[in-house]
Amino acid sequence: MSHRLAAGITSLMVCSVTLLFAYANKLRCAAAPFDEFGRSTIFDSVKDSSVCYSDIQFLWLGRGIDDHIFPYISGGITPDGQLTGGAVEYPVLSGLFMWLGAVGAHNDAAFLMHTAILLAPFALVTAYLLGKMAGKAALLWSAGSPLVLYAFHNWELPVVCTAVGAFYIVTMMTRYSLRQRGIAAAVLLGIGFCLKLYPGIFVLPLLIYVLLGDESEFGSAARRHGLPRSYDVRGALAVAGAAIGTVVAINLPFAVAGFDGWRASIVFQELRQADITTNSIWYWGLRPLFGGTPAAERGFQDVVSVASPLLILASFALAAWLGWRRYQVTGVYPWVGVSGAMLCGFLLFHKVHSPQYTLWLIPFLVLLEVPWSLIGGYLLADAAIGIGVFRYFYALGSGYNASVEQNIVQFGVWGRAVLLLVFFVLFVRARSRGADALGVPGAESRTLGTVSADSHITPSARTAA
Repeated sequence: MSHRLAAGITSLMVCSVTLLFAYANKLRCAAAPFDEFGRSTIFDSVKDSSVCYSDIQFLWLGRGIDDHIFPYISGGITPDGQLTGGAVEYPVLSGLFMWLGAVGAHNDAAFLMHTAILLAPFALVTAYLLGKMAGKAALLWSAGSPLVLYAFHNWELPVVCTAVGAFYIVTMMTRYSLRQRGIAAAVLLGIGFCLKLYPGIFVLPLLIYVLLGDESEFGSAARRHGLPRSYDVRGALAVAGAAIGTVVAINLPFAVAGFDGWRASIVFQELRQADITTNSIWYWGLRPLFGGTPAAERGFQDVVSVASPLLILASFALAAWLGWRRYQVTGVYPWVGVSGAMLCGFLLFHKVHSPQYTLWLIPFLVLLEVPWSLIGGYLLADAAIGIGVFRYFYALGSGYNASVEQNIVQFGVWGRAVLLLVFFVLFVRARSRGADALGVPGAESRTLGTVSADSHITPSARTAA
């Protein structure tokens, strides 16, 4: 058995045990007796104090899930942002998972169990792929605290699996051409977009990577003879087309069958405000600068609605540019690192930063060589949010002095924000933890030679001949 296969199997087995703990954690909120709507009567009283809240259990009511309404085909959204009928706030494939989890369920505990059964295989596949790509570092995913806290908090596991699957195809399945790998990965990223949107941003660095090619395909003979490097424009366009075509193919049937219900998920996210539940730098950093009047609140939300998307787009452009600068030095466009940097920009500047989004980031911490001390710091800040915010809500709701809990939450918010800035810079320059991976800095040591301290490339014996 190869060491890569062994690492993948080990990661998968450890992940299976961790998922049991994750489910047991959420199950503490879901137990008989149930009220007439199938809601566990203990849910409201323990969800914050015991830190066992999950969106899965919460959304058993209020989205037509308990009535087994097929999503998006009916319903819509009211002017004040309330979803009606079968409309839900997530992209269509997540809505399908919500509906499938409710099949045969008549209370929130059964809905949680069915959903966990649906989601768990995606965590296991992710663990296996990360193990094959990064070795024992994959245990950060398989045995880390984020999986215990968030595996069954929301519907994140399928979307993380699509992103990791795309990385695996491009970096590991090298028997196929880069264009073929890029197209297949783009399809997965398009599917991910239809689950939770964020993998769609990775299409840009993937497109650039395919356009520029990699040194292994360019060939040492071509470099020795000084031949100009060709660019795969058709491949880049095919990557873009595959991603867009996938998104259209998945969404079109829902948009045609029930446009208002389908559009409601988009409008809901547009109307969502930066408030105490969003754990963002906007609420904790900018909101105190405004007054306490309704007019001040409207002014704050107007600023966020403009500043947030602009800063997100600026961070995307900066990440892509830093990747280009890295390409000029190494000859390899670091598409995985650029993707990670773009995600950091999104998480930092988006008006909503839910705790479970940490699951999105963990694969990059596994795949890219960043200091373990920083990873430990991020996990600590994440725990301050993932645990502290619910204790904070409990203290507020109980009328207790919540100053300690508020300080813990703010430590998590600002600790997480600072480290996202650090990761933004480090990801683009980071080497891959997998010795054979392509498309990340570090490949140059095998094709062009090592990179010296002053960023000049030292030719290897093969290329210097």
